[in-house]
Amino acid sequence: MLTGIVIDALDAAGMERFWLDATRGRTGGLRLRFEPAAEPRTARKNRLHLDLAGGSHHEAEVARLLALGATRADIGQGSVPWDVLADPEGNEFCVLRPGHPGVLADSGLVAVCLDVAEEDRRAQSAFWQDRAGWQVTESADWGVRLRRGPTSTVSLVMGPPAARKTARNRLRPEVTRRDRTPGEYLDAGGNEFHVVH
Repeated sequence: MLTGIVIDALDAAGMERFWLDATRGRTGGLRLRFEPAAEPRTARKNRLHLDLAGGSHHEAEVARLLALGATRADIGQGSVPWDVLADPEGNEFCVLRPGHPGVLADSGLVAVCLDVAEEDRRAQSAFWQDRAGWQVTESADWGVRLRRGPTSTVSLVMGPPAARKTARNRLRPEVTRRDRTPGEYLDAGGNEFHVVH
């Protein structure tokens, strides 16, 4: 099962506080785990990022996140119907506005977004259905959405474009599997993920 997200951080304790406050502790059962990093983030865009629900007062929610230490971010998104912010260490995340497709909660973590190249979509979808134990609930030109169950508030969203991979991903999925040796592995698209018992 997909049970968490691992985030590399120069200040692991500070980042844990930020994300606990940013999500209001609402992570749909996913654990956010912070590992100390020796180097700052260097990628222009991460291959994996988190989406938060802005709720009916999304402007106030964006202001709250900025007050917590987030900043506005430009990762080349252009004009989009959501707000792109970055956490205190520069990891981008999105704040989704009311009515955004696939959002089943009014606050907290609502999506884990993994860049997937169009040619890798089928392989990545099959890979993550197997590893996460989640099922496809939507599939369209924009990508694929997996959920633990039909009403689970957090989804795994996979779609293009895929950011160029230049180093180890700073955000990585964590999967609990008793039938696998714990450690770090690569998915079908070359992205790191963790297996724990």
